[in-house]
Amino acid sequence: MIQFEEYKGKLTALKPKLDELAVSLNLEADGEELERLHAQIEAPGFWDNQELSQKVMKRARQLETKAERYQKMCTNWEDLLTICEMALEENDDSMLEELTTGYEALETAMESARLETLLTEEYDAYNAIVTLHAGAGGTEAQDWAQMLFRMYTRWAERHGFSCKTLDYQDGDEAGIKSATIMIEGPNAYGYLRSEHGVHRLVRVSPFDANARRQTSFAAAEVMPDLPDDCTDVEIRPDEYEMQVFRSSGAGGQHINKTSSAVRLIHHATGIVVSCQTERSQFQNKESCLRMLRAKLIELKMQQHAEKISDIKGVQLKIEWGSQIRSYVFMPYQLVKDTRTGFESSNINAVMDGDLDGFINAYLTCAATNTWVTK
Repeated sequence: MIQFEEYKGKLTALKPKLDELAVSLNLEADGEELERLHAQIEAPGFWDNQELSQKVMKRARQLETKAERYQKMCTNWEDLLTICEMALEENDDSMLEELTTGYEALETAMESARLETLLTEEYDAYNAIVTLHAGAGGTEAQDWAQMLFRMYTRWAERHGFSCKTLDYQDGDEAGIKSATIMIEGPNAYGYLRSEHGVHRLVRVSPFDANARRQTSFAAAEVMPDLPDDCTDVEIRPDEYEMQVFRSSGAGGQHINKTSSAVRLIHHATGIVVSCQTERSQFQNKESCLRMLRAKLIELKMQQHAEKISDIKGVQLKIEWGSQIRSYVFMPYQLVKDTRTGFESSNINAVMDGDLDGFINAYLTCAATNTWVTK
């Protein structure tokens, strides 16, 4: 019965945090906005403008989901407290496992919601476009880039997000030279912007017959996927050069036998994007324009430029000393973020997509400006 008393105390201490969360999530203002949206939906002629009606419905669903998730946490808190009180009153310890599991789930849900309150940047709510580049070092670096590709796709799977490969350039012997993936889900960019930068790997090389320790680098570019009607970035046809070519690698007969792959070169910045995973040239061009728009807005944010013409093309330096995170497999196992100081010794879990601790630390440091390195 002592454990039930302890859990009752924990739940009592958790209640003020749950109340504070409602304020942090801005639920009162959301409720007022939802009332206005419902009135708009019920108004005559609402469905006459399909584009507008879809936006309103999407926003309403987002607010409803947010409110329902918080209400579920409150209900779970009440249910867990009831279990404690019933168990103590009846001297029954049969519900301890249910209580333990439920309490852990509630803490996880509250932490996830708390993270959401830290997503305050302009484009945090959008999907994310992640581009990976292998650094110098041939097969070693290309294999490392593929490991990161798997890590991010596994992270997306853990959160119920969808992944779509937009571009994929195979390595010479193994791994990838570069790849671009679209990760779609609520606040995908807000969470993954913490991953933008150079990632360093230290391990005994599986490609070295002498089993020597190697250091490899790969870069991750993370950009918000802006909607087509976004006016923050406008790209005119005369601002880029379009090239078409045959796709390489896996993709089916149609993809490989026609010049459906597209490459766009942005004149002002020198940015190059390509896509070869879609079946038609038109679809690949549309994906390229999305990637180019995302790259331009990312550079605009980094350089605080007022307009696109002020942006200078800048490439990530994939080299020693520029890394944001180190992944050490040998002589010990440790993943450490150089910006936040957060670390994990469970390197296998990290490579399987367990990045939430690193994302949490980054968002917290960003909100409080308490970086380990400036």
